[in-house]
Amino acid sequence: MNEQTLAQPSPPSATVELLTELSPSDLNDLCDATDAAIEAGGGFGWLDLPAREILERFWQGVVVMPARLLFVARLDGVICGTCQLVLPPHNNQAQSHSAHLTTHFVAPWARGFALSDRLLDAVEAQALSHDVSVINLDVRETMSAAISLYESHGYKRIGEHPSYAKVDGKTLKGFYYYKDLSES
Repeated sequence: MNEQTLAQPSPPSATVELLTELSPSDLNDLCDATDAAIEAGGGFGWLDLPAREILERFWQGVVVMPARLLFVARLDGVICGTCQLVLPPHNNQAQSHSAHLTTHFVAPWARGFALSDRLLDAVEAQALSHDVSVINLDVRETMSAAISLYESHGYKRIGEHPSYAKVDGKTLKGFYYYKDLSES
């Protein structure tokens, strides 16, 4: 009897990039990944799936806003996650050293490839290139995986809001974090 060797499938290609324009396929991928994240309970504020045209307008608006830098994670070329770095407005000189991290998620079907970590690394590197030394973020108390991720990356919890969000009629706390990149 001959032994047949089956070729092992190669691991998927996992990448992260700064996205500066949206192709129709990227927009579709973004909306699909966002839908999956919302359905899994991590849709950065959305609890119910918005109409597709609302989601498309949301992502199109993000890309055209100069103070928002959109990072995307791709698995085999398909967008599966995002993170935004929101830079301070030019008139806010007192806080020009700090930015806000938001819309950080990876679709459930693409988890397990360290893309959340890689998105954070890319955001932090880009922040430094914009002379940003502090990144702020906030997260619902129920987002335990996100909380663990941020804390493992050196983000420090500095406060909580007792009435941060309402989900299914239940009031949830929110946690506020920051990271001083000059300490890293």
